Amino acid sequence: MWPHVRDFRAFYERAEGRLVRRVLSKRLREAVGDVRGKRILAIGFGTPFLRPFVAEAEAVVAVMSGLTGALVWPRRAPCRVVIADETELPFADRSFDRIVLVHGLEWCPNPQAMMRDLWRVLADDGRLVVIAPNRRSVWSALDRTPFGAGRPYSRGQLNTLLRETLFTPVWSGAALAVPPGSTRTSVAFARLAEGIVARWFPGIAALTMVSAAKQIYGVTPIGKAKPASSFAEVVAGSSRQSGAHPRRGNVISLEGTPRRRRAGSPSGYRR
Repeated sequence: MWPHVRDFRAFYERAEGRLVRRVLSKRLREAVGDVRGKRILAIGFGTPFLRPFVAEAEAVVAVMSGLTGALVWPRRAPCRVVIADETELPFADRSFDRIVLVHGLEWCPNPQAMMRDLWRVLADDGRLVVIAPNRRSVWSALDRTPFGAGRPYSRGQLNTLLRETLFTPVWSGAALAVPPGSTRTSVAFARLAEGIVARWFPGIAALTMVSAAKQIYGVTPIGKAKPASSFAEVVAGSSRQSGAHPRRGNVISLEGTPRRRRAGSPSGYRR
């Protein structure tokens, strides 16, 4: 069963979700590094973590799937959200310096095809940051959070997937080592011990994080992706956390969206 964008928004509006956002935003800042003058792309549901980068980066874009729907973001500003198939991104080659994949990998029906298209739009000296639910964590066993559904990954599985799709892992870490909950104890524990616990006991953390560099040389086959839904629901609703416009929801048709031809790749291989 596919998640809906409303579920993501509802989670991050709760106290538990605000705690997750606070912890993960700090860890993401460490993984992404300096973004001044950089172009940033988020795949999945990354808008809760992108706001700090808007003022610094040259461009910030969020891609949401037609299978999950999309939110209008940010609030009171030009929309930065694009509805697209993650395996056929509507961007030119080497368009982005940083790509953040969060709330996207565990739901993707063809991870290899998605990762290869991320390889295509990533700059040669860029970095890909992958955030996925940890297979061994308590969070992945609870369906009241977005981390409890879809396919969880271990660090070894993420590294294998990255190497198979022409990425080289250069950094790995963990995030959200606090137990599930939104009590004052959880918040206090997150502030004091998150860095220590996530570093020395990554197996109990909710999320596994890997930063990878792009391998420039090599060719591998690409699996055929499953077709995306023809319609994507755009959800509105005023929220300080979600940043959505207070308008009624619309449905955007993806019928007739032009598909890019891959020049020089009649066999389905991509450099």
